[in-house]
Amino acid sequence: MPKVYEGVPIPQSGRVVPLSERPAWDTLFSAMQTSVKWINDYLDRPADADEQAELLTRAGFPIESSEPVEGDDRCQDVETTSNRGDCLAHVGLAREIATLSGRTLKPPHATPPTGGGAASDHIRVVNECPDECPRYTARIIRGITVGPSPAWLASRLRAIGQIPRNALVDATNFVLFELGQPTHVFDLDTLRGGCIRIRRATTNEPFQPIGEGAAPVKLTPEDLVIADAERAVAMAGVKGGALTAVTKSTTNVLLEAATFSPVAVRTSSRRHQIASDSSYRFERGVHPAQVDAAAARLAALILDLCGGTLLDGVVSDGAPMPDARIVSLRPDRCRAILGVDVPTADIVTWLGALGFDVASTSEGLRCQVPPARLDIEREIDLIEEVGRMYGLDRIPLHDALTIRVQAPQSTETARQAVHDALAGMGFVETVTHSLISEPLATAFLREGESALRVDDDRAKSDPILRPSIVPSLLRVRKHNENNGVTDLKLFEAGATFFRRDDRHEERICLGLLEDVTDPALGVRSLRGVAERLVRLLRGPDAAVSIEPDDGRPWLAPGARVRLDGEDLGWIGVISRDVRGLVDLGHDTIAAELTIPALYARDAADPEARPLPAFPAIARDISAIVDESVAWRDVERTVADLALDHHEATQFVTTFRGKQIPAGRKSLTLRIVFRAPDRTLTHDEVTPQADAVMRTLTERLNAEIRS
Repeated sequence: MPKVYEGVPIPQSGRVVPLSERPAWDTLFSAMQTSVKWINDYLDRPADADEQAELLTRAGFPIESSEPVEGDDRCQDVETTSNRGDCLAHVGLAREIATLSGRTLKPPHATPPTGGGAASDHIRVVNECPDECPRYTARIIRGITVGPSPAWLASRLRAIGQIPRNALVDATNFVLFELGQPTHVFDLDTLRGGCIRIRRATTNEPFQPIGEGAAPVKLTPEDLVIADAERAVAMAGVKGGALTAVTKSTTNVLLEAATFSPVAVRTSSRRHQIASDSSYRFERGVHPAQVDAAAARLAALILDLCGGTLLDGVVSDGAPMPDARIVSLRPDRCRAILGVDVPTADIVTWLGALGFDVASTSEGLRCQVPPARLDIEREIDLIEEVGRMYGLDRIPLHDALTIRVQAPQSTETARQAVHDALAGMGFVETVTHSLISEPLATAFLREGESALRVDDDRAKSDPILRPSIVPSLLRVRKHNENNGVTDLKLFEAGATFFRRDDRHEERICLGLLEDVTDPALGVRSLRGVAERLVRLLRGPDAAVSIEPDDGRPWLAPGARVRLDGEDLGWIGVISRDVRGLVDLGHDTIAAELTIPALYARDAADPEARPLPAFPAIARDISAIVDESVAWRDVERTVADLALDHHEATQFVTTFRGKQIPAGRKSLTLRIVFRAPDRTLTHDEVTPQADAVMRTLTERLNAEIRS
């Protein structure tokens, strides 16, 4: 399933989870209306309503309600989890009952007779989107007569709250609730061009859904449709179209049986506020291998109910059929996890009854997963199946648990240390939403980057996933300014999102924001914060460098922060235009660092170093240099001299004024000297300081002031 950054913000954390990784709240649980008699159609001996309810509850499918319906039948509302789409069908629930009760499942089998020529002579299928439609099949029946459904079929549908329409439509609904495979029937004579295309809709393409009172909709290229040679005739997996719907006068039909991406179906269903029993099941997953058996069952039913001739062959297109999933199970591991001595023979029997093809190997059991069981991926999933069949109520509970307290994870320790350090420096932590307004998000995008939009009506004026933490901090700062709070420092660690080269990028960053009166001094202060955090994680010798960078339009000016030759983030003064987007009236500096990326790295063990035993001698040097000379150039120049007893080169101040020529600045630095075993004399230090002044003059065209 492809990952897409669409979703709904969780208010507590602001994190947005992709729809492919987190179902919406209304899909965490599913409901299935069942008929007691209908389930018994697939069991070798019947089970009454109470026994069905008891067995399904044991299997993990509790009964929400049970009501009598026509005759001596009962309708029972069964609750299933969203990962068990196979149990949104009477055969699937009958299989659970059969396995738990020792009954034999009698699934329907159909091999309908064919004749009258090849189906491919009348229709061709072109699947342009095999990722969203892994398998599409079409069968053709000619010469049918549409009439009312027989009593047995009508009663089965009425028992679960469905309204019988006619034999043709009722047959598709019967297969849907019997096997869990959605199907659709087109009036073949209304399809244009002898072609079925699975494609993306065009912009504002019109579509009239089937159904009394259904309003027409305008489709978008994000919608997957079934089309003939000229128009969309169905919204894939969601709803058929009125223009090709079967009527009482229909004589030739095309039977569609297919499977569609759950994400594609749910996206279209939510966008257009159209849902159906078919979309309900496609959203929970239908395997391509389920399609053919259901299509054959539907064809056989239509031939029996409506007559006609099924043409030879199946016209299909899509992706290659996925390989069968194989999951291994170690019986000893199963017994250890469950805490009960389950015989291996029982494990094999239960899994076989549930549809698994089980074979013994030298390492345990090799289980081929039935296609409908999309929830089975790992050994622990099979162990859960054994536990369900054994009976979760029979697994003993221990009154006491023995636990061992583990040391905190190094990543969590590092994160807490950084947050504590920032709090100690006067910063206040914020927790904000990941969604911001489009103008604010656009301001923080670099060339080649684009924003990620959340397709959800609840997003309203904030539909964009933030490409930076700083916009969220700016909004918090403005809120506090409106409430009279001044001189505020903010920080937040969180996810940022953007698109580059058609790829979704997600990064965890640390954002810092601080009010300033003098932007130049403020940047120095925030640089000191960055250096302190890096040394906290990487040791006292870690060095952060700052390099001018004009590639971030939201800064004026801005710089890159680098560590050991790698980019660590950026720092700078937020531009007036960006501050104007949140109506923030004072200067603000900000930084965004990938400090969280350092949490998992092995940091140097901290070492205690003795305090110096002898005093240092410091010499201040003021030099007039060109504006283009950066502090790192001065540091590097002094370091290259390898001065005796040199301990540190420190920045003091920068001065610009009338006494300084245009295009130049006065830079004051402090050179610190110290010997570990004695007190230095001024005579030892003076030659070293003189060497610094000469070198600055020669290499940087400096004019020494003092």
